[in-house]
Amino acid sequence: MTDYLSLLRLDGRGFVVLGAGQGIGEQTAHALAQSGARVLCVDRDELLARNIAETVSGVPCAADVTSRADMERIFATAKREFGRVHGVVDIIGVAGIKPFPQVTDESWSQQFDIVLRHAFLAIQIGGEMMAADGGGSIAIVGSMSGNRAVPSQTAYAVSKAALHHLVRCAGAEYAPRGVRINAVAPGYVRTPRLNQRLSDDAWAAIGKVIPIGRPATPAEIAGPLLFLASDLSAHMTGEVIAVDGGAGVLAAFPDVKFGPSASATP
Repeated sequence: MTDYLSLLRLDGRGFVVLGAGQGIGEQTAHALAQSGARVLCVDRDELLARNIAETVSGVPCAADVTSRADMERIFATAKREFGRVHGVVDIIGVAGIKPFPQVTDESWSQQFDIVLRHAFLAIQIGGEMMAADGGGSIAIVGSMSGNRAVPSQTAYAVSKAALHHLVRCAGAEYAPRGVRINAVAPGYVRTPRLNQRLSDDAWAAIGKVIPIGRPATPAEIAGPLLFLASDLSAHMTGEVIAVDGGAGVLAAFPDVKFGPSASATP
């Protein structure tokens, strides 16, 4: 009989968490560490990186993940600290919310950098390192916005859709070399950043269009990421899993009342 709990264990494996300082990244660092992984906690904010690393007995690393030089330093540090990199979890992404006519050339480029460029670098640099060392797993946070149109999120949604397809294409390309690449696509999550931007009334309105009745917590996204990082998902690659409380399965039509059906006879 298969020992399923052992497939969830990551004892002694080295993982890189990009965006580990707060929210989903912080919870993911805890989830990996509780499963036995050794974690390199990467954040642009050095204090946040140090705080989470201390909490999970990990290694802090402050870096700009849109920089190739910094990403190379991240993976060199992880290999030096852990001997081998077994996995990557990439949490990073910030939504630029504005009507499409107000999107400038600069904000368009910035949106793609903060959503897509770091994933490209992490897959290329980290994927090559893991492939050379026997394989591993990469799990990335996409978004429901990459699957469906969301008001005033066109630039963000297009970049997330590109991220999802990067996961599919790179997942297929790296699979023969032992590296699995998957993603989760959350809906609204009560992260520290969104809690600062949305009122209680806004959260209540969001909850009304989610079948489960509320937005996710960061821990509820970290759980599926742990699954994708572990051997429980050993036969998965190139997949984007919706973790949106069922919001993505609803059609945006009013709940109209229909009258009695017409008689079938003239």
